[in-house]
Amino acid sequence: MASSSGNSNSSGLTLLQISGSEEDLHQLMNERKRKRMESNRESARRSRMRKQKYLDDLMAQLTLLRKDNNQILTSINFITHHYFNIEAENSVLRAQLMELSQRLDSLNHILNYLSDPTLNNGIWVYETEPFETSADSFTNFTLNQPIVASADIFQY
Repeated sequence: MASSSGNSNSSGLTLLQISGSEEDLHQLMNERKRKRMESNRESARRSRMRKQKYLDDLMAQLTLLRKDNNQILTSINFITHHYFNIEAENSVLRAQLMELSQRLDSLNHILNYLSDPTLNNGIWVYETEPFETSADSFTNFTLNQPIVASADIFQY
């Protein structure tokens, strides 16, 4: 029996060693689990921090883009206003050009009419006589000269 009691001692010792090993294994597993959980928490914290930084960067970029957009809209409004002012001024100048062109055409027509050699003071004259060299011909010569007048008399 001594041998069985020795066996039982040795098997009891092995059970203690096994149960101690299980306990150590359990502690080791718990330690690993705790470290993994701590590592996961830290990783989640870093992830939240990266996400927050990303959101902050996006908000800063949004603010900058809105500011740029407002500046561009202000420039567009200013340029559009300036364009319409120039377009209105251009229309006035075109109208003035048309009016002045018509006046010039009228004045040229008047000048052509007055410079016609067949007219004598606005009356048709048919010249049948040769040019005379007497004093009367000098008077007629001065009467056939074109009328010189300033353009101010033709203002409407």
